[in-house]
Amino acid sequence: NSQEIANTVWAYATVDHSSPELFDKIAEIALPRLHEFSSQALASTVWSYATVGNSSPQLFDRVAEIALPRLDEFSSQALANTVWAYATDGHSSPQLFDKITNIPLSHLHKFNSQEIANTVWAYATVGYSSPQLFDKIASVAIPRLDEFSPQALANIVWAYATVG
Repeated sequence: NSQEIANTVWAYATVDHSSPELFDKIAEIALPRLHEFSSQALASTVWSYATVGNSSPQLFDRVAEIALPRLDEFSSQALANTVWAYATDGHSSPQLFDKITNIPLSHLHKFNSQEIANTVWAYATVGYSSPQLFDKIASVAIPRLDEFSPQALANIVWAYATVG
């Protein structure tokens, strides 16, 4: 089932075991079933592919297509992991990044420091400037700077400097 597919690639990714043949076969099996995946399973799947460096353009295109109308179902972790995965994979999805910029401020308050750092890093990495999103994130992050690790702070400063 869809959860087992997502769990399988996640397990391989968490132990940093790349098995290109397995990941290619799983993508082939998953593609027609992605509409059955939960938002967490979609995010986990693209995160896993990006983590092991197995680029699957068809899979990433289809996940974006399915995720777009369902972004309100995504947790803060799922949103951050999804944009991180697209940026890490180097897979462009302007529609996905556009739609995520419209996250309500109330939802951004749910992001932890790592999710905030990963999100702005992803936008900067793909060269997507979103002053609206970055302003909202700054309003959430600034009062909580003591929660950020030095690496997260460095990534945030780099991201803001990169996108202007």
